[in-house]
Amino acid sequence: MSDAVALGDIAAALGGELLGDPSLPIARIAPLDQAGPDAISFLANPRYRAQLSVSSAGCVIVAEALRDAAAARGAVIVAPDPYLYFARLTQWWAQRTRPREAAGVHPSAVVDPGARLGAGVHVGALAVIEADADIGDGAVIGAQCFVGRGAQVGAGTRLHPRVTLAFGCRVGARGIVHSGAVIGADGFGFAPTREPGYVKIEQLGAVRIGDDVEIGANTCIDRGALGDTVIEDGVKLDNLIQIAHNVQIGRGTAMAAQSGVAGSTRIGARCTIGGQAGVVGHLSIGDDVHISAKSTVTRSIAKPGTYTGFFPLDDNRSWEKNAVTLRQLHALRERLRALERAAAGEAHQEPDDPPP
Repeated sequence: MSDAVALGDIAAALGGELLGDPSLPIARIAPLDQAGPDAISFLANPRYRAQLSVSSAGCVIVAEALRDAAAARGAVIVAPDPYLYFARLTQWWAQRTRPREAAGVHPSAVVDPGARLGAGVHVGALAVIEADADIGDGAVIGAQCFVGRGAQVGAGTRLHPRVTLAFGCRVGARGIVHSGAVIGADGFGFAPTREPGYVKIEQLGAVRIGDDVEIGANTCIDRGALGDTVIEDGVKLDNLIQIAHNVQIGRGTAMAAQSGVAGSTRIGARCTIGGQAGVVGHLSIGDDVHISAKSTVTRSIAKPGTYTGFFPLDDNRSWEKNAVTLRQLHALRERLRALERAAAGEAHQEPDDPPP
């Protein structure tokens, strides 16, 4: 338990009300059903309350409502939001246990004399930093990264190995960009010609990314055609996401893996977009809009709320029948309207005179 820490040190660093022995050694963070006496765990969802009494965790982080039940089995940290406390605990733990890159430039890296490197910057093996690039204090440029001419990396930001930050693009402070991400590739812009073919539209904008943004592995954010593509503060993008040219994503929005946004769409603040969802171009999505996984957004949305649009899974025979019916919906609607008009007309006819 070389990495063990006293339970009291955790509470002192992160707050919360500690019930139990502050000297209890904690060596790891573990799920409630897998935690042993040397582990700290958390319970955020009441559905898993049954696991509490049988868990062997040395300490459990719970909300006020579970204080007594948790205390009956051992040490407890009571916090208003156990899941948020857990998230902060993982950050605190990582800072303690993960080795930090030493400041300096690896001998195999290529750094242009015109680039500016702030204090405490780490540049990994085979990285390339071009002229006029600006790397903020304490930033980490991982092995084989490419930082283009005039690009900017904010203080404390980490580019994991093999990230591309193209010329003139900016990532703000305290960001995390995972391996394989490409920021600033050309947007998909072409003008069709009379003969079959296309003429490329040069993408003259850049990408501006705010502070505290995390970008997943192999995600692509294209530069703008004229103005910039903009990702505001606190946005979280999962792996394998496509953000097209001139998209704007508001503060605190989160997008899950394999989702995509077409060009010139604006997404508001605090939105969520589920995995494999798609948003077509030139739309406006308001604040606090939540798109379910695999949905396709084809119109602008102004009202906050949760929106879902996909064809439900079914066995193939039933799905084919339903798909045929969907193709006939317009004709069926017109037939229904005609029947309604006919029925309304009959209802307004005068009754026949009674027979003599």
